[in-house]
Amino acid sequence: MSYRTQVITVFGGSGFIGRHLIRRLAKSGAQIRIATRNPGKATFLKTAGAVGQIVPFATDCTKDESVARAVQGADVVINLLGVLYERGSQSFQGVHVDAAARIARLAAANGVNRLIQVSAIGADANSASSYARSKAAGEQAVLAAFPAATILRPSIVFGPEDNFFNKFAAMAQKAPALPLIGGGKTRFQPVYVGNLADAVIAALENDASRGKTYELGGPRVYSFRELLELTQKDIQRHRPLVTIPWNIAESLAGILEKIPVLAPALTRDQVALLRRDNVVSPDALGFKDLGITELATCEVILPTYLSRFIVGGKYNSLTGNAH
Repeated sequence: MSYRTQVITVFGGSGFIGRHLIRRLAKSGAQIRIATRNPGKATFLKTAGAVGQIVPFATDCTKDESVARAVQGADVVINLLGVLYERGSQSFQGVHVDAAARIARLAAANGVNRLIQVSAIGADANSASSYARSKAAGEQAVLAAFPAATILRPSIVFGPEDNFFNKFAAMAQKAPALPLIGGGKTRFQPVYVGNLADAVIAALENDASRGKTYELGGPRVYSFRELLELTQKDIQRHRPLVTIPWNIAESLAGILEKIPVLAPALTRDQVALLRRDNVVSPDALGFKDLGITELATCEVILPTYLSRFIVGGKYNSLTGNAH
């Protein structure tokens, strides 16, 4: 049965990835529930579909009865929940493992047909990073409860609201230099958020994806240094790139992560994560196995949203007046 005529519950649907995915799902005519702690923050997505097609649904992922209500009667469940750092009640264990396990268990108990779990490249039970270990534990818990679940592991995801390129573009506006942790040699394979949304839909349309894990990377591999250089080129800034040795980065992160701000500039766990390349494994299933062969590049997409960081704006840069 096509997902297009079904009820789909999306956990974390009001976030960066979710808003792009929901717009694509809505075009199919599917009924969509956005399971979220704060439905008010998801109301803007209701206009992506017909009247009543997209419904924000108050859900507490720490409670069985709340998750059960969100998945009851759904044909498809998609879990996009994830945190990049731990703050207060938002822990890696709670979000990546406990919530994922609860969603999978209750999806199975309620007769859900398909479950898509969005994880991350680098998910590894033996990683030095708590983030990566929790992502691996979440995958294991999901497959234990729902063996036919499809796991999608993207590399860093880029797009208008991303937490990577926007962060460094903003830093380049104010900081006298940009940090190259460990020399900036870590490799990444950035994937466009629209292509990740395409992969979710392709997985739903392909029964052969049941029970399989796909690693999703963009068309090119970049070093961390190359990504910072590309960011600076697009915003027409040229800050020095300063190498920060691993041990100094860890010490600095230990201080920064204790500052009571909404989003820490750097954590020790992120430093541990940076020690390993974030690219598709040679033998992994990927976009091609989902029938997706045309992937957007950073060079094409980044200028469409990083232009807001150009002094005077993008139109000013066209006339040669950028600073």
